[in-house]
Amino acid sequence: MERNRLGRSDLNVSKVCLGTMTFGEQNTERDAHAQLDYAVERGINFIDTAEMYPVMGRAETQGSTERFIGSWLKGRGRRDDVVIASKIAGPNANMAWIRGASHDLDAANVRAAVETSLQRLQTDYIDLYQVHWPSRNVPIFGSNSFNPKRERRSVPIEETLGALDDLVKAGKIRHIGVSNESPWGVSEWIKQAEMKGLPRIATIQNLYNLTARAFETTLLDETCFREEVSLLAYSPLAFGQLTAKYIDDPKAHGRLTIFPPNWSPRYVRPAVLEATRAYAALARANGLTPAQMALAWCYSRWFVGATIIGATNLAQLKENIDAAETTLSREVTDAIDAIHASITNPGQ
Repeated sequence: MERNRLGRSDLNVSKVCLGTMTFGEQNTERDAHAQLDYAVERGINFIDTAEMYPVMGRAETQGSTERFIGSWLKGRGRRDDVVIASKIAGPNANMAWIRGASHDLDAANVRAAVETSLQRLQTDYIDLYQVHWPSRNVPIFGSNSFNPKRERRSVPIEETLGALDDLVKAGKIRHIGVSNESPWGVSEWIKQAEMKGLPRIATIQNLYNLTARAFETTLLDETCFREEVSLLAYSPLAFGQLTAKYIDDPKAHGRLTIFPPNWSPRYVRPAVLEATRAYAALARANGLTPAQMALAWCYSRWFVGATIIGATNLAQLKENIDAAETTLSREVTDAIDAIHASITNPGQ
């Protein structure tokens, strides 16, 4: 499995990262351990999780994903063989079960989040610790325009960065990253780090797939290239939509049918369905499965440090990993770009 260096850090990770947000909701602890065993066997050394997982977020299950990874780490004794990434949840009034209703990204919350994640993961350190979403007002999770009227009190980036620095110095986290960030946010994190001698972000974990390519056109691509910040691409299959299983069978079992209908509306927009049909037809016309083409395309992008894949069974996981060995022809990538030009970023 090919490996990439993340940013300016010393983290060398497989270009395929095992995402784990199904662990504890759609997957049992036994399922989770089987996926982790198989992923490592296939050369994956990078595992991504978060304190709020599994998805969808519920008080009854919060933290289960990290606990399942922790029991696997303890049972297998392979901590030194893997790079563990986790995330601190940003403010969300609808998730009062995470460190209380007023949880945010201040020093006390950052310390509490790291300590509890370490306990659940049964490890002394986290290799890459990420801010799951910003404290400030920023358009994310399907919102595509900045609205100044939504401004709110937020924890300054330099305060969060200072708290993370303390934890780096204490040996509890090794490197830091951000998620669901903007070009301004990336620049501010780096500016504050350089001005004050604080840790520099190595990564940004943002949405990126065939239906959501805004990373290429919002200046993030150039910002991250020039500042040496690696993209960790999440949702490369658009919540399973790009497998075309919901096009083939609208009642197919998966997140888009078992979760509430309005839980993630961006993946069921009419234009997303139109784009999915076009991409699926292109894949099948070239002897590929829709998932294979969508993932092979993402794996091949020059600015992607790692692509985060998720699965609910080993057959899906095998197909997702196998796609890393697929090379798309110029004709296929040109056709992908043509579809994108006619149906641009419907899933953003």
